[in-house]
Amino acid sequence: MTFDTPTSTILYTIEETIKAYRKLCAKNIAEVIPDITVDQGLILIILHKNNSLTQMELANLVFKDYASITRILKLMEDKGYISKKIDTKDKRRSSVTITAKGEKAIAQLTPIIVLNRKTALQGITEPELIQLFDTLKKITQNCTN
Repeated sequence: MTFDTPTSTILYTIEETIKAYRKLCAKNIAEVIPDITVDQGLILIILHKNNSLTQMELANLVFKDYASITRILKLMEDKGYISKKIDTKDKRRSSVTITAKGEKAIAQLTPIIVLNRKTALQGITEPELIQLFDTLKKITQNCTN
């Protein structure tokens, strides 16, 4: 198979798909919670499921570097979605807690996430999803080995 330009490769198409999905998510989230980004919503949901993550673990889960996650968490704290407390034993670490406003946001985001996934995966069968998932995992393994 030959390609005319670098933008006609499968890897470009994967990136294009991710950007289209993030745009859909941002639009739908903004209709319900105007001051929260896709990344901030994702961070809230991850923290809700596991509040003992380190900042570095959280950064890795959302594909951000340490400086970016620090900045995002500061913005979330300023908006009142989380609170951060310095660890008394290790001043370099802090614990992140979801506030009542953050919990309310999670409740509002849940149906939006379901809608976003339903919209994005419309017309795709379960076997197609399984095949796609397996193929993407292989690409990831090829790139990380």
